[in-house]
Formats: sequence, structure tokens, C-alpha cells
Amino acid sequence: MTEPLLTGGQKGYLRIATEEAFATQEQLDAIMRLVKEGRADKGTMNLWGFYGTSPSERTTFIRERLLDLGELRIKAMDDAGIDKAVLALTSPGVQSLFDLDEARGIASRANDHLKAACERYPDRFIGMAAVCPQDAEWSATELKRAKEELGFVGVQINSHTHGHYLDEPQFDPILRACAELDMPLYIHPQGPPDDMIGTMAEVGLEGAVFGFAVETSFHALRLLTSGAFDRYPSLKLVLGHGCEGLPFWIDRLNFMHQAGIRSGRYERMKPQNHELHYYLRNNVWGTNSGLPSPASITLMMEVMGEDRVMYAMDYPYQYVPDEVRMLDAMDLPRETMKKFYQTNAEALFGI
Repeated sequence: MTEPLLTGGQKGYLRIATEEAFATQEQLDAIMRLVKEGRADKGTMNLWGFYGTSPSERTTFIRERLLDLGELRIKAMDDAGIDKAVLALTSPGVQSLFDLDEARGIASRANDHLKAACERYPDRFIGMAAVCPQDAEWSATELKRAKEELGFVGVQINSHTHGHYLDEPQFDPILRACAELDMPLYIHPQGPPDDMIGTMAEVGLEGAVFGFAVETSFHALRLLTSGAFDRYPSLKLVLGHGCEGLPFWIDRLNFMHQAGIRSGRYERMKPQNHELHYYLRNNVWGTNSGLPSPASITLMMEVMGEDRVMYAMDYPYQYVPDEVRMLDAMDLPRETMKKFYQTNAEALFGI
């Protein structure tokens, strides 16, 4: 008989899932309006043109569960042995929108909606803020409200904003606010921008299967090589999906980055206070969202340190309770397992 997955720490640790998505109807309606009008970028068109309209069992499940911040989600957590979920507005947030008043309003109301859910289930739900990077100064103000009034523990940015990235000067108010407020910055994927997506969609590789990781790891590397962590040494960056592959690539990335600096080929590529390994071990945390692989988790721990790797399920996009059983059986010391499932998240997010 398969052992039941129970909450409450029967394994000696709680399970905190750190990348779990929700949506508001207002957000989905705004995104689908852009899709129907043909105004969304190709990544959003491909993602939500499918997930927003397909009648398949999988897409219906996802739409229903994204909108639920109540009994359905709690039951799913109970069935998978998940004690707490760190919730964030699903990709692409409001970052595909063009009307700033609309985008700011949807993000702010989504934060209020999530706060109400966290108050209904204070022992189960933890909130991350949604912002509108199109207006970085407003986003910094909303981050302050999110922490001081709503009690949220971080912010999720759904990677690029109309093809622009957080290392660009116009977004500095967001980085500064994250550092000053001690709000971890979770960069979550969305579809690659039009000038990157190329032929990925033609071969079915633009989404979570490949394109997400390509685009989000590119975003993270832009931050890691731009001096952002020298300007803001306390800035905390969180990446999902095996830290978007960076731990596997870090030796080559670091070698070639140093070679690029020495060559003087790139105006942007300047010497930094540390090599990339340092920032990966001191400023970056990684989750295994959507990647229930003991080998990948072990690699992350070896490269980043076991204090920087956290559990995530990626609900409702990937909801397979048997994956929890598999990870419970990892051949790791009990204290390491507790860090992975529980205490690393508690330490990072202050929960």
C-alpha cells in the first residue's frame, strides 16, 4: 500500500512549497483580451491562446485551480502532504499589458485578494507581491505596502517586461526596494520575447519545456554579470526549475565571463567584485519547482550550498503527489531534508 502523504511533519519536517501560482479573473480577462485582439507578444499568444481556451482536462484543471484560493487548493495541499504554500500571481502577471493604469490596478487588487486568502488560511498560505515593472517607481511603493501592510515575504517578477530586463536602469527602483526592504526577488518564467522566440513555437519548444528556462536563465545572467549584486550586496534572487540550470553551467559561465572581461570586447561587461560562483552561493536561492529530480537537487546543493535549495511543486501546472513521495525518499541526511523542505524557506522568507 502506498504510504499516505500527511501534513504536520510526520517525516520530521514540514513541506513548504515555494513556487505556487494563483490568478484573478480580472488578470486572465485582461490577458485574454490582448490575445483575442492579437496585441500580445508571441509567447503570451502561444501560452494563453492555449491555456485560456482549450477544453482539455489539463487546461480546465489549471484554470479552475489558478482561480481557487480556498477548499480545492487546501485539499490538493493536504493530498500531497504540503503544509504551506508560497503563492504568487501567475505568469505573465500584468507584464504583458500596455495600459499602465489597468496593470497597476490589477496587480494591486491581486495583492489585496491574496492578502484576504492568507488571512483565511494563515497557517497554510504565504504571499508574494505582484508589481507592475512597467512603472518601476510605483512598483517600489507597492513593494513597501506589500511588506508593511500586507505581510508579504517577497515579490515575483515574471521575467522580461515587453522584452526588457531588470538589469536595465529604468528598473533600478525595484532592485533597490527589494534590497532595502529585504524582500527576496523571485524571477519566474514567461514566454520568450519576440526577438528571442525565433522558431521555438514552430517546434513546440517555446514554453515550459525549454523556452522558459532559456529566457529566464538569460535574465538571471544579465543580473549576475551587470554589477547588480555589487550595487546591492544584500539583494536576494530566487530562481525555480533547478535554478534555471545555472548550477550545471556555472563553471563554464564563470570561465567565459572572466575571459570576456579580460578581452574588453563588450562595453557592458566590466570587472565585478566577485566571480559568478560567489554570487550564486551568496545572493541566489534555487527551487526544484517542476523538477522532481534527486540528481538535480543534489547538484544544486553541491554547487550552491545546501542552505540555498528549497522545495517547490509548481502547482497547479505540475501537480503529481507521487513526486513528493519520491523526494521524501532521497538519500540525504535528515537535517538536509529538513532544510530543503522547511527551514531554508523559513530563513529566506522570514516565515
